[in-house]
Amino acid sequence: MSCIRARGLRKAFGSTIALDGVDLTVEAGRIVGLIGPNGAGKSTTLHAIVGLTACEGELEVLGRDPWAQRGSLMHDVCFIADVAVMPRWMRVGQALDFMAGVHPRFDRARAESFLARTTIRHASRIRDLSKGMVTQLHLALIMAVDVKLLVLDEPTLGLDILYRKQFYDTLLNDYFDGDRTILVSTHDVAEVEHILTDVVFLDRGRIVLDASMEEVQDRYLEVVVGPDRLAAARALRPLHERTLLGRSILLFDGVAREPLAALGEVRSPGLADVFVALMGGTQTAREAA
Repeated sequence: MSCIRARGLRKAFGSTIALDGVDLTVEAGRIVGLIGPNGAGKSTTLHAIVGLTACEGELEVLGRDPWAQRGSLMHDVCFIADVAVMPRWMRVGQALDFMAGVHPRFDRARAESFLARTTIRHASRIRDLSKGMVTQLHLALIMAVDVKLLVLDEPTLGLDILYRKQFYDTLLNDYFDGDRTILVSTHDVAEVEHILTDVVFLDRGRIVLDASMEEVQDRYLEVVVGPDRLAAARALRPLHERTLLGRSILLFDGVAREPLAALGEVRSPGLADVFVALMGGTQTAREAA
């Protein structure tokens, strides 16, 4: 069953095209990374999915039109924006009380469990918390709501590296159950690579790659070659080439392992390397030839 289905999604802000014909399908029970540079259209896509932005084209989320049926949709969707905005006068305990009062699917015990891993105190006012602590509180509140779709827009902005890792471990181990769907937007590829089942690369409002992580692993290979094998490697038309410690590293799409193994050390590239290759990055072998 499709959790999200978009066809020909378009959005312009004046002369700026934010989304340029996006086709996207997200199946239920997946963890999908929406990855792209700043200004790629990630936030606009997420805002459309949760009914905050009207777009041209077709969009269905959990069987609903998010713009026309946002009130109903938000019973089954939680959204964490890239900037956590909370009432500064409120105390942490009051925030917990508020969520328990307004959302029937809020699990206070779960929120308390998340907060117990932080240094946040119930008596603290939000205005006295650091930016990172406000983000921690926001995440604890949202992740304690039992919904079908969790949408995260740069969820760990303002957090140090230790809590970022803890957050994603918690998301995978304590929140994701195989039935919920998680859509997370980020420009930090390495940070989310280990939790994803699927990845979507977005650039200038267009999808550059839409694949499962298994497909990415099957399609892309890197080979490390010395100067004597570089011409032969370039003849196989790599997507991308870079140099490290005097050796060339070339990335290929859909080339069999056997011919590459004859040229040098073959390995699976990281998702960040695939991202750089598809987004342009540095000069490719084709351009250099």
